[in-house]
Amino acid sequence: MPTEMSATVIDSVIFRNVFSTGPMRRVFSDANRVQKYLDFEAALARAEARLGVIPQDAADEIVRHCRVAEIDFAKLETETVRIGYPVLPVVEQIVALCRDGLGEWCHWGATTQDVTDSATVLQIREALTLIEADIDRIGATLADLARKYRDTPMAGRSNLQQAVPITFGYKVATLLAGFERHRQRLSQLRERVLVGEFGGAAGTLASLGGRGLEVQAVLMKELRLAAPVIAWHTMRDTIAEVGCCLGLLAGTCGKFALDVKLSMQTEVAEIFEPFHSGRGSSSTMPQKRNPISSVYITALNSVVRQQVAALLDAMVEDHERSSGPWEIEWIVLPEIFCLTAGALAHTLTVLDGLQIDEKKMRENLDATNGLIVSEAVMMELGRYLGRQRAHDVVYDFCRQALATGRRLSDLLAEDREIATHIDRAGLARLCDPANYLGEAGAMVDRVLETRTKQG
Repeated sequence: MPTEMSATVIDSVIFRNVFSTGPMRRVFSDANRVQKYLDFEAALARAEARLGVIPQDAADEIVRHCRVAEIDFAKLETETVRIGYPVLPVVEQIVALCRDGLGEWCHWGATTQDVTDSATVLQIREALTLIEADIDRIGATLADLARKYRDTPMAGRSNLQQAVPITFGYKVATLLAGFERHRQRLSQLRERVLVGEFGGAAGTLASLGGRGLEVQAVLMKELRLAAPVIAWHTMRDTIAEVGCCLGLLAGTCGKFALDVKLSMQTEVAEIFEPFHSGRGSSSTMPQKRNPISSVYITALNSVVRQQVAALLDAMVEDHERSSGPWEIEWIVLPEIFCLTAGALAHTLTVLDGLQIDEKKMRENLDATNGLIVSEAVMMELGRYLGRQRAHDVVYDFCRQALATGRRLSDLLAEDREIATHIDRAGLARLCDPANYLGEAGAMVDRVLETRTKQG
């Protein structure tokens, strides 16, 4: 039996590695969060000592005790419930650990939100590194698949019906292009998001007697964060931006998962999740092979989307320090990151072992006896009959093909008017889906080239 208490899927002994990942949970763990508080306090002490704002021996003593191993978490829990926030109880423990009252210089000129927000940004920096690594792995796998299946024909689908032929490489490359855009977004937002907070009570740094901006600049260098041009205590757009980007990312994973689920249907059977003994089996129907990772991705994407909405609600904050919306971030931001990490992990699992049935793709292309390339016939006949009349003629022959089960090319070849313009061999070429792939291959090449240029 598990010895720890866990109530959510993120922390559940049973579900935690289904809905999230260990590395991302560690980023948003209590231990790492508190260590980030301590990192802030240590950096602040070093910065203020360097500028002569606090004594050097006080800074040395404070820094010496800014280690999470020295924090009493049982006491921290009790005091957080009593006070309402964890930062002051952490500071109180640092003060108590320091000799000769030197700890009284800890947290000099700072406020709880400075510590909390800067710690959150430090966690975001770590978390983005994990997210970007997963995107890179997904991109590399998709690029390999796009290259390998560049010219493998399959049915493109519109409204869940066969539309015109595409290639599997083209289908994969459209997904790759989306992940490349996500990689760009996350790279671009770093400049805006990886900004620390140090403003004091209402953001003006009044308590430091004219030295506030100096301290802020040195503090941010210590933390390797950009310095804010002005306090952002109640301007939460950058935090919301991170959440929105993760929502977009999870949405792309969800689109991929939906296509996999549809492609695994018995009547389609073109691509499948990796097979492992027992995975996806039904408790009552031995023949079934259910999608598993794709199902979880669908659920994860849905919840991330809802949590992003809550993060947008958290932007509506009152005056210079908020009365409630800020705490929404504490709840949903870790969940957004953890659940997105889970969606990415499942996406990687599917892609790394994706099973592709090229023979079935071809069978499905031929399933309508040439109707999938009726557009090709219409466009060619349009040269002789005009586009609208060609459309009407081909439309009628498509109805006949559906009613009789005969091949479209055979019906067309029997028509005297059409035969005067296109012979049977020409019609056979027009009705071969492999001959109507348009610029699919060239577009795959462009996506791959763009990825190479971006490095």
